[in-house]
Amino acid sequence: MLRRTLDLLAPALETPGATVVDCTLGMGGHSEALLSASPAVRLIGLDRDPAALELAGERLAPYADRTSLVHAVYDELPDVLARLGVPTVQGVLFDLGVSSLQLDEADRGFAYAQDAPLDMRMDQTKGLSAAEVLNTYAPGDLVRILRAYGEEKQARRIVAAVVREREKEPFTRSARLVEVIREALPQAAKRTGGNPAKRTFQALRIEVNGELAVLERALPAALDALAVGGRMVVLAYHSLEDRLVKQVFAGGASSTAPPGLPVVPEQYQPRLKLLTRGAEQASEEEIAQNRRAAPVRLRAAQRIREAG
Repeated sequence: MLRRTLDLLAPALETPGATVVDCTLGMGGHSEALLSASPAVRLIGLDRDPAALELAGERLAPYADRTSLVHAVYDELPDVLARLGVPTVQGVLFDLGVSSLQLDEADRGFAYAQDAPLDMRMDQTKGLSAAEVLNTYAPGDLVRILRAYGEEKQARRIVAAVVREREKEPFTRSARLVEVIREALPQAAKRTGGNPAKRTFQALRIEVNGELAVLERALPAALDALAVGGRMVVLAYHSLEDRLVKQVFAGGASSTAPPGLPVVPEQYQPRLKLLTRGAEQASEEEIAQNRRAAPVRLRAAQRIREAG
């Protein structure tokens, strides 16, 4: 949904001296398109993955005079902007989830379709790996994670099998986990919903990277950084992310006035205008070109007043 993203951000980036933040830089595809489409815009790119930053830096080298690439998680945006001396920005983009780089590099352990070390850290320099989570968390915590982050109905059955297997030998590879999940599930559960390991892998990835907690902090912080007239676009890839985005945008687009006021003072007026009607999805044509676009949900909003 690159074209749609550019079109939604474009009006805000026409402001002289405009700055746009790509909070999920990845390999720099969105950033390159933004810089190309807006020849005067300054771009700040954030990513927690050092490998992604290096590749994006090479890709964006022709625009080096108006880019700042920062090793940071996107909930650190206020600190990043303070360090760079940028009080407000005109555009913010979040393209959530796992980058193509992380999915395509087998040794990162994100993809359940190929055998790899069970890592799943977006920043491999810190934090627990997926293997450490599987091997050390209490069974109750694992059940909670699979239910909350993977919406996995068979969480208890899967965790019971994982606990039995880890007592024999700790988990280190993704193929073994996939096999344990397959064997744990009833036949009916294996016949629907694609690869039966999909939900467990999603849950582990979210836990390892603290994705939902980071997003909960990052969305309000990014909205606070938007100048009046500034725009934010968020691409979410599963219902948990999209639900958070929907709630934050809906809250910002609603009046906070006590009920019954005959005239609503400005400080209670909505500070956001929704630019999309619900969540937009990729077209069939785009999905045919890029299967990873199938689950995407795009929402956008514009800042319409200062904070009260």
